[in-house]
Formats: sequence, C-alpha cells, structure tokens
Amino acid sequence: MDHAQASQFWFGRVNFEQRSPRPGDLTLHRMLALLALLGNPHHRLRIVHVAGSKGKGSTSAMLASILRRAGYRTGLYTSPHLVEVEERIQVDDQPISREELTTLLADIHAACARQPHWQAEAGSEPVPPLGEALTFFEIATAAGFLHFVRRRVEVAVVEVGLGGRFDSTNVCTPLLSIITSISFDHTQQLGDTLALIAMEKAGIIKPGRPVVSGARVPEARLEIENISRARQAPLQQLDVDFQYEHQPACIEDGRQRLPRVTITTARRRWPWMELGLIGEHQAANAALAVAAVEHLRAAGLTIPERSVAEGLAGVRWPARLEVVARHPLVLIDCAHNHASMEALVETLRCSFPLHPGGKRLLIFASSRDKDVPAMLRILVPHFDHIYLTRFATSPRSVPGEHLAAMLPAGATIPFTVCPDPAQAWHAARASAGADDLICVTGSVFLAGELRPLLLHAAAQEVPAMRPRMVSPAAELERALS
Repeated sequence: MDHAQASQFWFGRVNFEQRSPRPGDLTLHRMLALLALLGNPHHRLRIVHVAGSKGKGSTSAMLASILRRAGYRTGLYTSPHLVEVEERIQVDDQPISREELTTLLADIHAACARQPHWQAEAGSEPVPPLGEALTFFEIATAAGFLHFVRRRVEVAVVEVGLGGRFDSTNVCTPLLSIITSISFDHTQQLGDTLALIAMEKAGIIKPGRPVVSGARVPEARLEIENISRARQAPLQQLDVDFQYEHQPACIEDGRQRLPRVTITTARRRWPWMELGLIGEHQAANAALAVAAVEHLRAAGLTIPERSVAEGLAGVRWPARLEVVARHPLVLIDCAHNHASMEALVETLRCSFPLHPGGKRLLIFASSRDKDVPAMLRILVPHFDHIYLTRFATSPRSVPGEHLAAMLPAGATIPFTVCPDPAQAWHAARASAGADDLICVTGSVFLAGELRPLLLHAAAQEVPAMRPRMVSPAAELERALS
C-alpha cells in the first residue's frame, strides 16, 4: 500500500472522535481479534496505562519525559492529535514518520485480509469482515503497539482514548495504572454521575497491579477504592497517600517564571522541582507522575532523582496553557469541560496578571456533546470580549450563532460571531492592545486549527517581544551576582 491507500483504509473507518459511539459500539472483541493476528505486540511491552477525565495527557507526557531522561527508550501513545496524526505515536519525543506509519497500516490491512472472519462474542450473528469492522482508534492503537515493539521501546506510556473499561488500549496488563482527576465529560457514553464515570475509568485496573489515583471527589474515590480492593490492586491516592505543594508561575513584562512543585509520599519528601506546564492542576498531575515513579522504582526501573527533576522541568505538551506570543499575550488551551474551565480561570488569576487597563479577550469554540452553557458561565465573568466561532475538523462543532444563544442569561459581555477560527483570531488580534491577553480555548479541535497560525504569527514578531522562560534558580543566581 502507498500512503494514499493506507490513509484511505485508516480514515475510512468509524471514528468516535468525529461521532459519538452508539450502543454496542464499545467493545474489546475487535481489538483482541486484531492484535491476535498481529502476534499480540502489547504482550511484549512494559506499559504504564493512564486514564482519567482531565490531565491524563499531561500526566502521560510528564512520565514519558522523566523516563526518557532516565535513559529508557520511551514510547508515548496519546489522543487526539493537535495538528498531525503522527503526533499520537512517539518514541523518545519523536512522532512516528509518515513512512513508518504507512508500513504499519499496510501490515494491519494485510493481517485482516489473511483472516477476515471473527466473532464479536460466542454464538453471535455473522459480522462484517474484521478489516471493515475496525474503528479508526482500534487501528491507531494497534499501530502504536506494533511501532513500540519494532522500535524496541523499553517502557510505553499509553493514554486511554475514551473511558477505560471498553477503550481499545484496555487490552494490556500494565506495570502500573494511573487514574487522573474525575469530572463530568462524555456523560452520554460513561454515565451521568461521577461514580459511574469513575467506574468506567477504573476499568483499566488489573488484578494485583498497582494503581495511582488523582480522584478527589468522594463518590469517585469510593468507586476506585472498591474496584481496587476487589481486584487486589494496591492503591495510592492523592491527598491520602501523597500530597503536593505548588508555587504558581508568573508571566508578565516579557518574562515567564516556571512554576514549582514539591511532593510528599510515604517514602520521602521530594525537593522543590520546576514544572514545565502551568497551573495548579498540572502540579497535581506531577504528583501522580512522581508517585508512579516510586512504583516503577519498586518494580526494578532505575530512575534517578535528577531525571525526575529534569523531566518535570523539560516536559512540553502543546496547547496546555501554552504561551505562544507577547504584546499581546496569547495563550492556547485545550480545556473543554466544566472542571478544566475552572482550572483555566484560576490559573489566569494566579499566573497571568494584567497591566492596569489591560483586557482579556476570548476565542471560543466547542463540540455539541459538551456542556457549553456551563463552560460559558465560568468563562464570561473573566473576559472583556468573546469571539465565538466553529472549527472545521469535526462535524460535532457548534455554530457560532448557537454558542451566542448559550451565553448566560443577562450577560452583558460584548461578543462577535466569526465563521471560522482564523477570522476569529484576526478580529481578536486587531482589537488587542500590547497589554491585553488573548486566550484560545474550548476544544482540542480549535487549538489544533489555530495553533499553526498563531505560531506563524509569533515567529514574525521581534524576538525580544516573545516570552522568555526564567527559572527561580537562575533568577536568584543573577540577582546575587
């Protein structure tokens, strides 16, 4: 297969990132059948499996960053991608090449052609050939496992796509499972209570394998505790078995001071460490990564303290409160539910002080299966003007005029409806002064569409106008010299 044929085979599948799953869609039978044809590559990998409502991508990126600096060839599988699909499958911070991906897709297609017949479950009715029944995400996950085996990955950090119990990644027996924060998201598929959502996420817990949990809401925590106990999986929980302290970042006057975090576990108190991602929610994710490191050390991996500090400081995870320009300050964030919007506005308050007279401008788009009114209720009081738009990369996008109808009743904030993200950006940029802030948020799809444009615009600026990362240690040394 050439690249065009491979892409047609892959992108022609059902994609639950583009449409919501229907009853019966979520199952592991197709995935297990495919992996068996491929020689079960997931059985040849040491895996850390990461689920959660929010923070699972950032936590995965932190842990992968730490493992790389400890000298391990590290695989990282995440979803969705921002700009290029190859971003989903990485080895040592390098996305899979187009040529490698084409080869993998051709091998998957050939495996399905050799044995097209399969059964969804014992005694089931005839089903379509496996190559037609597979979903986009199942093929992606199989390609990730195969790539990691072929590249001789020593540890793979694998992020769940949707839920956990029936997610395509949930075929592995990991060294360790991580469950990040639990909040309302994908309620149509996962349930309308935090207990039900936690139950789906905790589906990744395997008998006897340790679990690190960042769930803080009592009903979610109780569900995870019960499932861990039933499966005899040792459980460590944030705020119970380990804690963190956080010093916020401060971004102003053309400079950017890294946040810092210290974590206390049953084994030790870790020193203050710089963190490459901004926001207290990222400090909580860092605590999960460090707790995971202690489990991996107990499992025999050699991970020096220096690798942990360098990994947390050096982690880069695009579009997570990412500063892409100054004067005006421009941020991109992937927040897309109630909890992540609360984290966003709190981080704006703590880490992004405005000059007197400065304005905050918002570019917002969202998917129709999200709680858009709740997100807008959180955002509106913290901005001076909103640019409402829709992205083109998903049919789930909400038209801007529909978003306008969802603004809080009685809200007097001025807003502009723009037909596409590029026009929203140009309108916001034209009205922004040097001391203003422009924030892009609401969806991974919006961030992915706008990020290349914003990076190109930032590259045209005078270098001195761009943000400069300053660590507290470097600043203290300069002050004393």
